[in-house]
Amino acid sequence: MRDTTVARSYAEALFELGERHDAHDDFAQGLNTITSLLESDDRVRAFLETPKIEVGQKKSALREALGEHVSPMFLHFVLVVLEKRRQQLIRAIAAEYRELLDVKLGRLHVQVTLAHEPDEAAEQSLTAELSRILGRSVIPHISVDPALLGGIVVRYGDRVMDGSLRRRLISLRHRMVEAALPLGA
Repeated sequence: MRDTTVARSYAEALFELGERHDAHDDFAQGLNTITSLLESDDRVRAFLETPKIEVGQKKSALREALGEHVSPMFLHFVLVVLEKRRQQLIRAIAAEYRELLDVKLGRLHVQVTLAHEPDEAAEQSLTAELSRILGRSVIPHISVDPALLGGIVVRYGDRVMDGSLRRRLISLRHRMVEAALPLGA
């Protein structure tokens, strides 16, 4: 099986467990804790992912490191992942779980490109307007591209909403070039 398929299966199992026990907040917090630990410290990642270290040692270290910071049910899940030797998939499992949770909660992550960095009020207004237009709770991931000149480009899934000034100017140029001029002018 491909790693993404395996990660998705583990995420679905954790998601179902979260549904049954109303524990999505605990699980999301636990996933954030362990993924930030893996991403911030190469030694921790190497310790967990190397096959040379016994699973028992890894479990003991995780119990000690995470025991006070995550729910017992989530810790048990992580220990099962270790037992099955799938610890290298923890970050992929976390990403798949977040995607399942976003679908359940009606959240949509969108890539927003602007010509200038927005202030906080503009970002809140943008989020509210995109949520209204798309009919879901939008979580914008904003980047800046001065080449846009003005306006906005929104990408989500396989869709693009291009309201940039640059695109409008290019469109105007094409219309002007293709326009028929009156004879005799």
